[in-house]
Amino acid sequence: MFARAVCWRAPYFASIAPRIAVLEPGRCEASIAHRRKVTNHIGTVHAIALCNLAEFAGGLVTDVSIPPSMRWIPKGMQVEYLGKANGTMHAVATPDIPAVEAAQGYELPVTVLVSDPQAAPVFRARIAMWVSPRR
Repeated sequence: MFARAVCWRAPYFASIAPRIAVLEPGRCEASIAHRRKVTNHIGTVHAIALCNLAEFAGGLVTDVSIPPSMRWIPKGMQVEYLGKANGTMHAVATPDIPAVEAAQGYELPVTVLVSDPQAAPVFRARIAMWVSPRR
């Protein structure tokens, strides 16, 4: 239900129908099922679906990790495709450094590793989150 609420707030994520398994400061685990609407022409999970899963998990972990006085927005993402994405995809997102309160904005790198049902890594993203004071 919580994932649906997030998708209500950010409707584009509904296209991958994510599920949240763990959400706590410093860690988010989310998954998407392998079904036709997220596949590519060779029947594997599409690269952009994996990017969406990474941004979903990375955004949630950032949101629960930063101090309440701060806000965030993704400013860039680097991705690596490590293998064929078959089956339910499981993402683990963790900030690379601790999120802190600051008077100025700063970049918070978040790494997201996506694995297949056998726990083999198939995709990795490094998302540059811009964290800045709320106005």
